[in-house]
Amino acid sequence: MDGRYKVWMRIGGLVALALALQACGSASPAVQPPAPTAQVITDPQTAAATPEPTLPPTEAPAAEPGPQPTPADQVVPALQKIAEGLTRPVYLTHAGDGSGRLYIVEQPGRVRVLQDGQLLATPFLNITDRVGSRANEQGLLSIAFSPDFPQSRRFFVNYTAKSGDTVVSGFIAGADGLTADAASEWEVLRIEQPYANHNGGQIKFGPDGMLYVGMGDGGSAGDPQNLAQNMRSLLGKMLRIDVSASSADQPYRVPADNPVLGADARPEIWASGLRNPWRFSFDRLTGDLFIADVGQNKVEEVNFQPARQGGQNYGWKFREGFERFAGDPGAIVLTDPIHQYAHREGGCSVTGGYVYRGAALPGLVGAYVYGDYCSGLIWTLYRNAAGEWQNETLFSADANISSFGEDEAGELYLLDHGGAVYKLVGVPLP
Repeated sequence: MDGRYKVWMRIGGLVALALALQACGSASPAVQPPAPTAQVITDPQTAAATPEPTLPPTEAPAAEPGPQPTPADQVVPALQKIAEGLTRPVYLTHAGDGSGRLYIVEQPGRVRVLQDGQLLATPFLNITDRVGSRANEQGLLSIAFSPDFPQSRRFFVNYTAKSGDTVVSGFIAGADGLTADAASEWEVLRIEQPYANHNGGQIKFGPDGMLYVGMGDGGSAGDPQNLAQNMRSLLGKMLRIDVSASSADQPYRVPADNPVLGADARPEIWASGLRNPWRFSFDRLTGDLFIADVGQNKVEEVNFQPARQGGQNYGWKFREGFERFAGDPGAIVLTDPIHQYAHREGGCSVTGGYVYRGAALPGLVGAYVYGDYCSGLIWTLYRNAAGEWQNETLFSADANISSFGEDEAGELYLLDHGGAVYKLVGVPLP
């Protein structure tokens, strides 16, 4: 671990002691003491003031080692509740338009707006009439604003239809950014789902302007139809499509630089061998892709893809994490995860997060922050000076972590599936 990061974590431990909490341990509670419970801030004035951050450059510089704090960083992480009373929130993002608004996805089929700290009563989008959300993993699952949203007012959503199919579709927002026309929908992509679970569900524009779509293996248990390894199927994959000129007549184009994965492979496939990539994200500085893939019954994994280098096969169902699961890959080249944790170590379902690039917590800059839905444990994953991936426990939140979110300035948020949203903030040392 970087020496300065050790100092930062040691300072955090002192605060935890002052709060009568236990010292932070590793990701394995079977060996280390339990993680401290996150401090929850209800008064926004308590959080440390931070300067206005600048947005990242257009050309991403070379990747650097993980967190680079100094002992002078006199703040430690805490959670500040910023919204409550939501119905099964599953995603949070921004429109990239400088407005400061946050858009929160509610699983039954609504998108809510958080503006100036207030949750607006009128939804930005309400498509509950066409969303099927009876099963736990179905519903309206994410939203992605077009890179040219300030001009085009276009955005895209991923939801399960009442038939159970996955639908990616586009809409047009009003000029004020507060409401969208539900009747403006055009269908971009529809994928038949054989079962009600493992829908994936996230869509996100990459630094290259392409739309990435995370697709689960179709559901049931053990991928009974072997869809994650079937290159004629879009299930169990990461897809990459061009929607820059999307319309009802031409929903999407296949980017010319997508990897060629075989004569019979679907050209939309960017990566394969995934079980249920519920949440993924790009490092806004380097363009690297982190994919958190929900495991079967033993381990959860985090996968890594260097910027603009597609074509990986992440192994499911030949492997679950590093461990053999079913079948022999033969000559197929599999890409190992950069980290896994066992269910016995504290959790049941990984929730992918983001590489922190904000200003409130200098000690976390460069670290990938992620968590577990069941246990509420939150970890940081980063490369040390030797280039090796290191995992550290940050704290435990009293929440079912359905998603993390990132605002336009790079600050991070945590969504509790029970109805609340928290911001990750810096609290001054006593």
